[in-house]
Amino acid sequence: MTWGLEFDQSKKKKGPVTCLGIVFESDEERRAYFTEELRKKLPELKHIEGFPKARDEDILALSDPPYYTACPNPFLPQIVEEWEKESPQDDEPYLREPYASDVSEGKNDPIYNAHSYHTKVPHKAIMRYILHYTNPGDIVFDGFAGTGMTGVAAQLCGDRKTVESLGYRVEKDGTILSNEEDESVWKPISKLGVRHAILNDLSPAASFIAYNYNTPTDPHLFQEQAEHVLHDVEKECGWMYATLPSYATQEQREKALAALRQNPQTILEDTSLPWAKINYTVWSDVFVCPNCSHEIIFWDAAVNKEQGKVLDEFPCPSCGVELTKKKLERAWVTEYDDAIHETVRHAKQVPVLINYSIGKRREDKTPDDFDMALLEAINNQPIPYWFPTDRMPEGEESRRNDPLGITHVHQFYTKRNLLLLMATATPCQGNKINPTIPCFWITSSMIRTSKLYKFTLDRKMGTVSGTLYLPSLWTENSSLKLLYSKINDLSLSVPIRKWDVAHSTAPFSSFTDFSNILDYIFLDPPFGSNIMYSELNFLWEAWLKVFTNNGPEAVVNKAQKKTLEDYQLLMTKSFEAAYRMLKPGRWMTVEFSNTQTAVWNAITQAIQQAGFVIANVSALDKQQGSFKAVTTTTAVRQDLVISAYKPSETMNEQMTVTAGQNAGIWTFVDEHLRHLPVFLGKRGQAQIIEERKPRQIYDRLVAYYVSRGWPLPILTSGDFQSELIRRYPVRDGMVFMEDQVAEYDQKKMLVKELLQADLFVSNESTAIEWIRQRLMSKPQSYQNLQPDFMKAIQHLEKYESLPELMELLEQNFLKYDGEEEMPEQIVSYLRANYHNFRGTEVTSEMRQKAKGFWYVPDPRKAADLEKLRERDLWREFEHYLEDAKTSSKRLKTCRSEALKVGFKRLWTEQKYADIILVGDKLPPGLVHDDIFLSQFVNNAKSLMR
Repeated sequence: MTWGLEFDQSKKKKGPVTCLGIVFESDEERRAYFTEELRKKLPELKHIEGFPKARDEDILALSDPPYYTACPNPFLPQIVEEWEKESPQDDEPYLREPYASDVSEGKNDPIYNAHSYHTKVPHKAIMRYILHYTNPGDIVFDGFAGTGMTGVAAQLCGDRKTVESLGYRVEKDGTILSNEEDESVWKPISKLGVRHAILNDLSPAASFIAYNYNTPTDPHLFQEQAEHVLHDVEKECGWMYATLPSYATQEQREKALAALRQNPQTILEDTSLPWAKINYTVWSDVFVCPNCSHEIIFWDAAVNKEQGKVLDEFPCPSCGVELTKKKLERAWVTEYDDAIHETVRHAKQVPVLINYSIGKRREDKTPDDFDMALLEAINNQPIPYWFPTDRMPEGEESRRNDPLGITHVHQFYTKRNLLLLMATATPCQGNKINPTIPCFWITSSMIRTSKLYKFTLDRKMGTVSGTLYLPSLWTENSSLKLLYSKINDLSLSVPIRKWDVAHSTAPFSSFTDFSNILDYIFLDPPFGSNIMYSELNFLWEAWLKVFTNNGPEAVVNKAQKKTLEDYQLLMTKSFEAAYRMLKPGRWMTVEFSNTQTAVWNAITQAIQQAGFVIANVSALDKQQGSFKAVTTTTAVRQDLVISAYKPSETMNEQMTVTAGQNAGIWTFVDEHLRHLPVFLGKRGQAQIIEERKPRQIYDRLVAYYVSRGWPLPILTSGDFQSELIRRYPVRDGMVFMEDQVAEYDQKKMLVKELLQADLFVSNESTAIEWIRQRLMSKPQSYQNLQPDFMKAIQHLEKYESLPELMELLEQNFLKYDGEEEMPEQIVSYLRANYHNFRGTEVTSEMRQKAKGFWYVPDPRKAADLEKLRERDLWREFEHYLEDAKTSSKRLKTCRSEALKVGFKRLWTEQKYADIILVGDKLPPGLVHDDIFLSQFVNNAKSLMR
């Protein structure tokens, strides 16, 4: 079956077409030529891991080569070569800070809503990143492309109106201005112009949707042809969505029933009857009362229509016993499924409400005798068209409905919706036209016309995101009505340019033909066990006849026997491919959507293991929570965005030469500081930049060395911080390059408030940072600090052995004794908050007031404290090491900070076996949930293999 509409050839644009340097007489000739070239290459492409599961003819029918192939795309090298020739030359050195502003973009956009998908980043959010990091003509890559919003964003970077809708200003010469920091000052940030995009996804369904989102068509021609097809389909199938309004007379009902029994397909010819069109039908589960064995229709028993809610407890309509849904057993139906030639048993469901239109009015009714007879007549109709009957694959989501008897693809649809969808698709058979928007039109309606579409009493219907959940009350939307409405949606969402986007269906890690060619990478990868893409996409792929090969799918999945470690390994391979393809000094943005700390650590460790250096983490608010995001305590409401860069060739060369030597440290620090934001602030407020704190810089340095298997320089954290503040200027606890600090000082003068990041205390490290934040804003006594501290540590990790507050204060902070010179931060605090101390010299009264106040030491004293603290933590770690050597039992609790100090020293001494020994005796959750520990343990195991 070939997808696409039978467009009127006389209305299709004619003329020569140039593609990859070859001139063709028409676009059809171009497609035929490259399809044959793809056919020749298929035997070789099949050796690539993750090659889709499909017949050659189905892959070729779905592809539109050279720019889109439903398999690994062999034409990408030629496409990239052509793009590079066309790219404008820019001799200016490339230097960008990470895009550290939080992004908020809604989903109420015709482009976004044209086709559903399990997760989707709004294209306007991605546009902000692309405009920040790239220039017109640059090549952008998305290896987990999903619906292809990165390609849409790359193209719309050349559309003035869309760019201005983001709040930017566009000059006549194409310069894009922003006023993010100061609303009165507009600064140039980018240039108007299309960027090229390479979109790849392992799923054939995803890459197909992405291709259609990014390949233009004539919206007027599409609308005309689609309406023509639907007009014919409505003549054939419109009777299936006919009903009589609730005010119809008994005589009219009997007349309609008689016509239905005589010939269902001609009932609408009787214009004397007040026919109405069904918009949707609500279906309800049927259960059996455990007390009286009578059937209970869930809609009738559990739904309070007046109050608009589903009751948790309700009486049996027959015997009156109080019931809950969990106490009920299902009613079952056994019938013959002629599509798979088997007798099947499935959960019983019945129609309970019909919403219909007559004229411009919409009304509800309870299904009557005619409606039930109509459904029986439809079910007796054979479907004269091909439709998918594939068995759902192994998997928790894909097989979740097996207990309900929904085991095959076609069983997710009612007979009439299935018949109408295929009646619409069938005119495409034998079509030689490029299968673009027409197929997209049909697949965009497939989920909303399935039994997955839940009914809610507030009429805000939809699917349960990220699942194949079949609800007890579901909505059978009219396929006919939905396809008509989708025509308008797709007409508004067609892309603006052609051939600026190339597509491929392949594992991310299979990209081995490219090196240092990409200007920017945006990724929204799978996150652990959040969403099982290959299982959810099976419904679409069964219609397309090309299926995901889930071997290299990066997920945590019991059915696929993939653990968190397998997931991390697959993600590392993907990021290694990204690192290889990205130009040195360029950026990668990774969106993260999973609150499981272990998954976060697996992602960040995979990024660092591949060679990237993380420079910033900020928030992306998509303005809409998924089902899991709003019903579980561990789900995120905002996605996090990781900004990471590929080090310059100069840095990599110098670091390789000086690996293990202290000289290499400052090469890293110089480059890292260049890649950090200098100032974050808006509307009179400035933010502390966490990545510029000495401890964070040291952690990034350690991660860089450990990810490469290099021995750590012989320099403790305390020594590092001492030397760091000697070499670089420090402001507000943050480290800067000499030429950066002047910019920071200038901008800081214009703000009134310095904000700290919100902090969730889960272990010793975050507890110390919590105390630091409190003391930075208000030096105070132990007695004043202690009550809030006890509240803050209520959610510690179960394996964390946290020292008392006093011990944390003594190891990390200083206390004013009332005799020594009063620290400036205490003086400033007293003068700002006590009227009688303003403008005075330091007096005995002030000293007495401040006596016993704990405060954050200046960086030099902090470095000295760090040395003492590491000494004590090493002593603690020695006990863990001794226990690991002499006992077979796991440690139940421990100080994670002591483990960090111990692992760093063992790594420096190249005692990898001891790291593994201690790591194996720690609670598994502790290692998974702490990236600092897991990277030491995992890399030590790699080196010992």
